[in-house]
Amino acid sequence: MKAAVFYKKHDLRIEDLPIPVPKDNEVLLRVGACGICGTDMHIFNGDEGAAATPPGTVLGHEFAGEIVETGKNVSAFKAGDRVSVDPNKLCGECAFCKSGIGHFCEKMIGIGTTVNGGFAEYCAVPVSQLYRLPDALPFTQAAFSEPVSCCLHGIELCGISAGDTVMVIGGGPIGMLMLQLARLSGAAACVMLEPVESKRRLAERLGADLTVDPLTEDVPAVLEQNGIGRIAAVIECVGRPETMEQAIGYAGKRSTVMLFGLTKPQDTITVKPFEIFKKEITLRASFINPYTQLRAVQLIGSGRLNVKDVIQRTAPLDDLPALLSDPKQFAGGKIVIVP
Repeated sequence: MKAAVFYKKHDLRIEDLPIPVPKDNEVLLRVGACGICGTDMHIFNGDEGAAATPPGTVLGHEFAGEIVETGKNVSAFKAGDRVSVDPNKLCGECAFCKSGIGHFCEKMIGIGTTVNGGFAEYCAVPVSQLYRLPDALPFTQAAFSEPVSCCLHGIELCGISAGDTVMVIGGGPIGMLMLQLARLSGAAACVMLEPVESKRRLAERLGADLTVDPLTEDVPAVLEQNGIGRIAAVIECVGRPETMEQAIGYAGKRSTVMLFGLTKPQDTITVKPFEIFKKEITLRASFINPYTQLRAVQLIGSGRLNVKDVIQRTAPLDDLPALLSDPKQFAGGKIVIVP
């Protein structure tokens, strides 16, 4: 089978590997689609994502597909079942797992980050990580269940109340998901800051009441002109120090700033404690997807969350190294690999 194997910074190779043999508590999945995540780009560029990636690992953690074979101890699923995958397998034994914060598991296995994942034609997956899909849901949309589950965790930490005004900084795939989840959480007004016009237009279709180009427009002036008052939550989805600092600046009094975007490990930001004090800001971050995958599948399947329009295009597995080498390819939205 073809698979995308990571060796080191800027060294990702499409290779022929043996089709995995599922263990007793695993299934063999024919991968239907696997989304390219910002974490994949970080790994490709030599940075650490949620965990370090060993050389020789098949990347890809946002995936869904069809079961073609089951291990001898698997009874809840059968060949032909369509499923998505939660890539983060918890040990269930460490202090974090037993304290109900298993996303900090000391022995977590990351499918597609620490062990072989979904940028391949086939993948062996523990049965504990599977979530059944609605029959009519395409694999390209089902592959969003992992990023949506991460966003669900993040949006809940924002503490949005019905009637709040929410600002999202960055109109990439994550920003588009957060925008919709803010609306579903009860936000009365949603503002999107995004310099690319096509993304601003998409944000408007997905529920943004106001979109602003932060590079050419005076953001505070535009907010005032449009009657936008206190911003109760600012969700940063870019992962750059300057936009994180801007998020703190735009936040209203007694607000939450969610630093959701993933920076390089060595990046730093400048914070003025007096500003945090004067506005009573809560600074938050969000780490992976604890116990949210089922709700993500249900939400996508219900049609209340539009992931279809967030997809820019699909691409074959052979194109993956070139895509990761050219970040400009992602300017239009999500690219999903269809092996």
